Parts: sequence; C-alpha cells; structure tokens
Amino acid sequence: MRILLFSGKGGVGKTSLAAATGLELARRGHRTLVMSVDPAHSLADAFDLETTLFHGKTGDPYPILDRLDIHEVNIQKEIRRHWREISSYVISVLRTTGINDVEAEELAILPGMEELSALMYVNQFRREERYDVIVLDCAPTAESMRFVSMPTTLEWYMKHIFPFQRGLLKAVRPLANRVSPVELPTDNYFANIKDLFDRLDGIGEVLEDPRITSVRLVTNPERMVLRETQRAYVYFSLHGLAVDGVIVNRVIPGEVTDAWFREWQASQGRILDEIDTYFAPVPVKRVPLFVHEVLGRDRLEDLARSLYEGAGDPAAVTRTEAPFTFSKSDGRYEIRLQLPFAAKGEVGLFKKGDELIVEIGTLRRHVGLPTSMAALSPGRAKLENKVLTVEMKES
Repeated sequence: MRILLFSGKGGVGKTSLAAATGLELARRGHRTLVMSVDPAHSLADAFDLETTLFHGKTGDPYPILDRLDIHEVNIQKEIRRHWREISSYVISVLRTTGINDVEAEELAILPGMEELSALMYVNQFRREERYDVIVLDCAPTAESMRFVSMPTTLEWYMKHIFPFQRGLLKAVRPLANRVSPVELPTDNYFANIKDLFDRLDGIGEVLEDPRITSVRLVTNPERMVLRETQRAYVYFSLHGLAVDGVIVNRVIPGEVTDAWFREWQASQGRILDEIDTYFAPVPVKRVPLFVHEVLGRDRLEDLARSLYEGAGDPAAVTRTEAPFTFSKSDGRYEIRLQLPFAAKGEVGLFKKGDELIVEIGTLRRHVGLPTSMAALSPGRAKLENKVLTVEMKES
C-alpha cells in the first residue's frame, strides 16, 4: 500500500490537489481513499457534494466513483467509537468547575484526537489491505508536524510514563477519592488509552518507510508561502519522512499578457527559480492558475490532467533516500547530505541566515536548519562514500 501526504500552508490548494490525485489514481486502476485530516474539512466541498444530502456521511469512507472513496474524520463519531472513557472522565472533571454539559462536551475534544483517529484508520485500512493508495489531505503545516510526530510521542509515553502512572493511581485511588474534590480516573480510562495505542501499533514505522509513505508539499509562488514550505521540508526530513515532490499551485500562465499581471508574473518567476534551486533534487511540478474555481469532479479532472498528463503513476515510489538528515552525537550536531556526484575539493560551505549553503561546482544546495541548529555555524566537513558530513558548532 502507498500513503501520500499532501501538506502545506493553509489556502494553497492542498485539498483540490489531493482530490485530483485521488481521481487520477482511481482512473489508473488503484483502489484509492482520499482522507481529510484537517479539522476544517473541505474535501466533500471540493467534489461539490450537496451539503444537505451528504452531511455526516463522509465520517466513514464514502464512495465517489468506482475505486475512489473519500473520508472526513468526524470527531464526534470517533469519540463515541474510540474515546468514550477518556472523554467521559474529562467531561466529569469539567462539570465540577461549573461548566454546563454542552460546553463540557465541546471542551472535552482534546488537541490531537482528530489526528490520532485518522492515524488509527490509516493503520486499520493498511492491515485490512482495503486500499492500494491512501491520499491524506493534511491540515496546515504546524498541525501536519504534530500529525507525523504523534506516533513517536505516544510510544515514548506508553513505555516510560503510562505503566508508572497507571500503577500509582491504582494504589492511591481509594484514599485519594475520599479527600479529593475530583475523582481520579478509573482503570477503564487507562484501558481506553492502551486500546488506542494498540490500534496505532506500527504506524510510526509505516510513516517513516519511504517505500510506503511519501510527502508532497504544496506551495504557491509567493515569498511568505515559500518560507513555510521550506520549513516544512526541513521538519519532515527531521522526522524521517521522504519528500518526493513539490507542487507549485496557481502559477500565472505565460499566455496572460495583461499589463496588470506583469509585476505578478515577474515576481512569480523569481520565486519559481528559487524553488527549483532550493528543493533540488526533489522534482518540482507547476500547476497553472485556472480561469475558474476548481470545484466538482469535472474541474478536478481538469486539474488532474494538468498535473499528471504525460507523467508517471502518482503512486510510484520515486525517492527512498532523504536528501539530508540531522543528528546529535556526543554533544555535537551533524548534518549528512547525499552527494552522489560530488568529489573532494569541489565542495564549498557557508551559512546564510537559517540555511546551510552547499556548493558543488556551479550547483548549490540549500539546507534549512531546525531551530536547535539555526544559531550554529559549519565546522569540520568530510566527504566519504558520497555522503557529506558537516559538523555544526557555535561561532
């Protein structure tokens, strides 16, 4: 099975591109699911489904056409299915503060519930082999980072905190409940957490396997959007996910000659050159700005043709190696870059802002630095077996 994550800044067109990709995959014979992980769901809207007819039905996989389903995670349904004990306890605590029942139920939707529910479905469908490809329409960048980091965070909690916490509360609960204004959670609460963790078992490895999971970054040819896309590229790499494509959406076509758009076209041209340079060797695709809103199946198919006509299968595995990785060993930060065509003596390094610039002859590679390394400067570097290792140190 393949998992394709479409991520980017809010408003860049992720949902339309994810939906168009789903249509193209189904056309090519893949059993496909397009799932919205964004709490502000707009997947059904992209297909122009009538709200009164389809409201709530996409909370489960909903067939759009042969071999294509869509799924918008409905958190209220998920609480009833998977989070009952956890939600009930949180609601009971909130009620003691004087909050009414309706407010308590709303506040009991904790951050991360929707993302974890989506991950459970992905894992379930993978185990059932129900689909060949799952396309994830992710929330904006910051939430996407939380989405991919959740399995690692939850695994650490379950190994190091959960057993101690469960055992301690079991021992002190009878006494504490006599004096505490709020009852401590019952063991059913912890059993619910354990059940959720079991449903997620193995999903972390799936997300980090480039033969299964790939990230497609969606951006627009605008400076502010590009900066967020660059940060997303860094952090997906930091979490071990392979970015195998960048899609630049809403590029003003060259045939537009109106003087009003001239400055826009010049500005977009400069940004597009920067995008090609920054993300190399990751392929960059350009999608034109359409003359109409991309809404409904017919126009999504137009978008799919613009994106994939003459191209290979969108589900194909094209990149299995991260272009760079970050590590810390013995208090030293290091960056490792794959440089298959470089030779010793032709590699140059310098730092500009929060980027490390690597020069190989006339070519440049830009490596955005995570926050923990942004204030450091390049020190020693070595090129062995086509891998450049750069030590980062304080200036």
